[in-house]
Amino acid sequence: MSRFPFLIREYPLVIATLVVAAVGLILLATPADDAARPVVGGFALLIATWEAIGMIRQLIKGHAGLDILAVTAITAAVLVGEPWAALVVVLMLTGGTALEDYAENRSKRELTALLRQAPQQAIRILHGRGVNHSSDAVTEDVPAEAVEVGDLLLVRPGTLVPVNAILESEHAVFDESSLTGESLPVERDAGERVSSGAVNGATAVTMRAAALASDSEYQQIVRLVEQAAGSKAKVVRLADRYAVPFTVLSLAVAGIAWALSGDATRFAEVLVVATPCPLLIAAPVAFLGGMSRSARFGLIVKGGGTLEQLSRVRSAAFDKTGTITTGKPLLARLLPAPGFEQHELLQLAASAEVYSSHVLADSVVGAAKKYGLGLLESERAEEVATNGVAAALRTSRAPDATVVRVGKASWVREHASDVVLAELMPGELAIYVAAGPHFAGAIVMRDQVRIEAKQALRDLDELGVSRTLMVTGDVAATAVPIARDLGISEVHAECRPGDKVRIIGGVQPRPLIMIGDGLNDAPVLAAADIGFAMGARGATAASESADIVNRYDTLASLPHAVKIGKDTVRIALQSIWLGIIISAALMLIAAFGFLPALLGAWLQEVVDLVAILGALRAVGPRSERAPRRSSSKEAAALNCHTTREGE
Repeated sequence: MSRFPFLIREYPLVIATLVVAAVGLILLATPADDAARPVVGGFALLIATWEAIGMIRQLIKGHAGLDILAVTAITAAVLVGEPWAALVVVLMLTGGTALEDYAENRSKRELTALLRQAPQQAIRILHGRGVNHSSDAVTEDVPAEAVEVGDLLLVRPGTLVPVNAILESEHAVFDESSLTGESLPVERDAGERVSSGAVNGATAVTMRAAALASDSEYQQIVRLVEQAAGSKAKVVRLADRYAVPFTVLSLAVAGIAWALSGDATRFAEVLVVATPCPLLIAAPVAFLGGMSRSARFGLIVKGGGTLEQLSRVRSAAFDKTGTITTGKPLLARLLPAPGFEQHELLQLAASAEVYSSHVLADSVVGAAKKYGLGLLESERAEEVATNGVAAALRTSRAPDATVVRVGKASWVREHASDVVLAELMPGELAIYVAAGPHFAGAIVMRDQVRIEAKQALRDLDELGVSRTLMVTGDVAATAVPIARDLGISEVHAECRPGDKVRIIGGVQPRPLIMIGDGLNDAPVLAAADIGFAMGARGATAASESADIVNRYDTLASLPHAVKIGKDTVRIALQSIWLGIIISAALMLIAAFGFLPALLGAWLQEVVDLVAILGALRAVGPRSERAPRRSSSKEAAALNCHTTREGE
């Protein structure tokens, strides 16, 4: 009973139609049975008038819709003395919204699951440390949106991390599967960054907020999901393009049947089976299902139109660092400047890089962790897009905080003129570090090709992608061997962001999908027919510019995206044509007088259900699983390395 007020509020016309049907049936069972026909017929004409007004408004705006068939069918059925058939058409017309809502909710369940899991609350520590299950802390519950950067937070066992934060407790274990797709628990030590949306393990921990809720990772993912869920595919409007020819065909068949038989009832009998709900409902349901299926693979597809483009994709262009390669290099060697020790150089870099969202930052922090180096306390930090990160750290060298800069040589040299470029072997990259005005040294690392890259390219070829190319800022000496090993024959090296946009603009055949990551790929991701952001997190420029955001850091998701696009468009078109063909067959049967209006109206309800169930196939089987993330150990086994220079 608690659902009844909701149904009345959301679907008043459906409830009104059922009430009128009940009243009509009661009247039939009484001496006043003659009143049933005018009650039912009058209500049907009232609904037809209401729909006609809406139809005229759409026509004035230049949108030729399919409602004209339903309005004509209702009116004709009443006029020829078939009010009950008209009422069934009314039920189909008004109930179509409820059916579509059900189908949408069913098809969007993976998307809405993300929205439901968004962190809502946080526990702010006012006094005390609160490490031992808050026994020595004074706390307050606040909305996640009220958390300020620098607030000390208590995260209880099994609860969500409310905002991006730095771990204050010595050690903690988190479930990050909703962010990365990695099912195994992840261990974090004091000083490491933990993303919002991660689930704390069995012990309460304290954390220092590093970002506002609006700037934190999970909330940004939710924002992308909401944008995706609110989109509409071009192919959904394909049903509108069928409106005029389908309407003309239906009216022509009905008119011919009336003319040849001399019976106006034939006209109504044909039109009641020509009502086009399958065309209106099936395509949107299919595309929402495809987007939901994509979410199961960690893919946030920002629009149904993107799925349509994916179904026809013919070319694929790849960035290298963080895309073809893992973007998580291994430490090769440390090159401290005179006056600095190796461990000091790595500790300075890691203490600053913990505040960076760059794909290489985790590798530096991980290297420091591996060697047992603690992170230095920071007073403030700032990431400078495309250059590096600067953090004011408390070191043993000076009583006041020292600004440590980590990043590209050219940027670090602006603040430390004594920078010395490292001599790199093929496949190596260098990260430069300055402490105040002094050059502290360089960290040399090696990147690794993704273990799944070669199979992903083979899968794309099987899916009809006939041209693949690498477009990278890296030098040709590094890029070409990697591309050759993967079967990519076309390489454009040492490209600036503008060069990438120009190259991509001239590639044929189209559509083209561009796969990249990071800030420098944002322009080309936006310029491509389809932008695919690898492992993009939060409000990065890549995720904002791309059409598809790959939350799970694996290239195996790429062919899955193309396959989902092909399956979705195929199912959407099948559902549209299924509705057209069945309706056309029923019209022909009705035209010869073998299908009474009331039976035809009920059969059209069955056609609606068949079309919707067919469209729901786009959700895919529940047994599907997201591709496994490539491990750095597996990638290292390939012994194929790359560089970051000019990334």
